[in-house]
Amino acid sequence: MFTKIHRAGFNRRFFLKTSALGTIAAGLPRAAAAAGGTIKIGFLAPLTGPVAAWGKPGLDGCQIWAERVNAAGGIKLGDESFNVEFVSYDNEYDPAKARTGATKLIREDGVSFIMMLGGDTWPGVQPVAEKTGMLFSTLLPSDLSPETTTLIAPAEVHPIYNVTGVEWLAENKPDLKTAVMCAQDDALGLPSVATYLAAFEAAGIEMLDEPLLFDPATTDFAPVVTRLLAKNPQIVCLDTCYSDYVHPIAEQLFQQGFKGQIISCTADFYDQMIAKTSKEFMEGFIFQFPDFDDPAMNADNVNFDDPNGFYAEYNNRHPGEWGAVSWEYASIMDLWKAGAEKAGSAEPEAVLAAMQEGGKGKHAFGDADWWGEELFGISNALVGAWPVVAIEDGKAVIKEFRSIPDWYAKHGELLRKHMSDYGQMFDQRG
Repeated sequence: MFTKIHRAGFNRRFFLKTSALGTIAAGLPRAAAAAGGTIKIGFLAPLTGPVAAWGKPGLDGCQIWAERVNAAGGIKLGDESFNVEFVSYDNEYDPAKARTGATKLIREDGVSFIMMLGGDTWPGVQPVAEKTGMLFSTLLPSDLSPETTTLIAPAEVHPIYNVTGVEWLAENKPDLKTAVMCAQDDALGLPSVATYLAAFEAAGIEMLDEPLLFDPATTDFAPVVTRLLAKNPQIVCLDTCYSDYVHPIAEQLFQQGFKGQIISCTADFYDQMIAKTSKEFMEGFIFQFPDFDDPAMNADNVNFDDPNGFYAEYNNRHPGEWGAVSWEYASIMDLWKAGAEKAGSAEPEAVLAAMQEGGKGKHAFGDADWWGEELFGISNALVGAWPVVAIEDGKAVIKEFRSIPDWYAKHGELLRKHMSDYGQMFDQRG
């Protein structure tokens, strides 16, 4: 995680100075051209361990996506059609293993594109991307920088979409004026902390204390929650805590008698949280990731094909495992497929140019712009609207699709200030 990695000097400069990696990466071929009627796509994410909930469900979703695409004729490059196959590598959310996985996927498996969760694992992979020109995607735009020219964030715009939940909360529950926040001290938690601080400040919600940053190795959350509740907040924010943290924190909030508002980036497997607490306790819990059987997913702005059917098939195969990333990697593949077919090629450079042509793209939740130069130093994030979700009567409900660019146009300076305070601007990282 972030704290442990940086104590060990395990950062971008470390990898860039690692001569062995430079030698390996320099010998890697460019992405292999589609051969044998199959295009291979790399899936480099945590499939086991505490962050697996943001990797494994995404791979499961990709398998459904691949079956659908292949059954419909595959990916059409010029006059030829190709099936798509996913090749996975479990990086266990470890930078060194991610580096090894990227090398293997490119050199041995001949993939044409690699999808990642990102975060703490991206510094291990960045030199491989630079040496090979391979196109990578991340779910964390906070990985982006001017040096990450072949890294894109075309699905999730973490953490900046979190501003939409706070904005909606402030407008719909204006009597709630005080908040506290906790987060794991790592590359997912810190930029999200900065984002929530900016969003609360923009909404006129007072932070009663500094964000409580806990060690990623924490297993006992009773003291964390006791500290959070010490100042009697109206709102408790769980930032971008992993599911392995959100669940015990919610349970502790319930056991310690919290009656106020909870807001979180995710609420993966929220039915389990309801079972451990109560339907009444979880009522109104605000987060950012919808169930795809929501009627709002059938709106004209949504670009994900047959979301209701995808959700039904996913839950048929993996009951109780739908989460934040179940659809995201598949959504990225929609964009990649469109780019490859437009370019008539699976080569990374050609696909990237086709995806970004005109500066716009078909994001899952609507038309969006390739954006981010002010915040990330490069416009490689596809940013538009994002849903605000609340639990009502035990079920996730989309309350509204809100514009991230509209919020940023009003409060961008405030977000950059808090990002800078936490060392998360592109020119501060690494």
